[in-house]
Amino acid sequence: MKAATKFIHAGTEPDPSTGAIMTPIYQTSTYVQSAPGKNQGYEYARSQNPTRKALEEALAVIENGAYGLAFSSGVAATDAVIKLLQPGDEVIAANDMYGGTYRLFTKIFEKFGIGFRYVDTTNVQNIEKAITPKTKLVWLETPTNPLMNITDIAAVAAITKPKKIWLAVDNTFASPYLQNPLDLGADIVMHSSTKYLGGHSDVIQGALIMNDSLLREQLYFIQKSCGAVPGPMDCFLVLRGIKTLHVRMKAHCENGKTIAHWLRKHPKVGKVYWPGFEDHPGYAVAKKQMRDFGGMLSFTLKDDAVDNAMRVLSSTHLFSLAESLGGVESLINHPASMTHASIPREERIKNGLGDSLIRLSIGIEDADDLIADLQHAIG
Repeated sequence: MKAATKFIHAGTEPDPSTGAIMTPIYQTSTYVQSAPGKNQGYEYARSQNPTRKALEEALAVIENGAYGLAFSSGVAATDAVIKLLQPGDEVIAANDMYGGTYRLFTKIFEKFGIGFRYVDTTNVQNIEKAITPKTKLVWLETPTNPLMNITDIAAVAAITKPKKIWLAVDNTFASPYLQNPLDLGADIVMHSSTKYLGGHSDVIQGALIMNDSLLREQLYFIQKSCGAVPGPMDCFLVLRGIKTLHVRMKAHCENGKTIAHWLRKHPKVGKVYWPGFEDHPGYAVAKKQMRDFGGMLSFTLKDDAVDNAMRVLSSTHLFSLAESLGGVESLINHPASMTHASIPREERIKNGLGDSLIRLSIGIEDADDLIADLQHAIG
């Protein structure tokens, strides 16, 4: 089944009781049983909900996986993965990643005795060197947030699988339209469904997709026991978003390419971080494991002055200054003070995330209008 058909039909069947073509919103907390222990597959909405079930089936289909699980946010999905571990276990993670993930690792799980090693994962030898007998999980983002670094998923899987180390990939920036980490050897795919899967900036949700049935049972037990589940309305919204993922992502990619090249030619712009440039260090890997290069990019001004970056951030009209990404509307963001503020400044600077970096989530508006807006702001 080709992508367009898959995204429209994944997980959705006409409602058997009414013929409704869209999955109904089952807004209920509990389900009537005919006798104790005898039910129609649903007992309590924290454990199961028909709308959520349809979404979870759709998530599995679009990521070429066997099982999907939906969570109340991307961070909640990440939290569930780390709860697979025991005190004393170690995780290898990228030194460039979403600030909320870093905060979860360092401020919550480190105090429970789980160790984290942060390395430049673009060189897979760094991962191999960091592995110890305590290593149980490698956590990747590719492309990374916000420096757009690329890691070779298949090469990392070739290291982790023989050692029986789980490989989890945050696929939020790419989306299933551009990249399918399970096909490349990953054990778990995580999404902040808030972003491209939902696509309309109207829902907070997360997802995990996997192939292994035992891993699914372990994560389902955590989902059910800890209760970080999305409501049925949120599941409905993400199901709706998935149906247009392919058409939206085409527009995000086209606009991203246009604006990345325009920024690179601008006399006041310094460095542009976008993996579609042929001289990007990760270009060859991105071209191999992705179908296109996405609608996310970051840039600095040539003078690298923080004051001038702040002026640009506050001067756009079509690009809204806000956290998040992946919606149909374009957003502009200052990682150092917004999405990555939880990372200590010295750590950010060491890893290349400076105070003047600007991140763009390129929406699906007309590219000429977006360029005019940036031209006005940059000057």
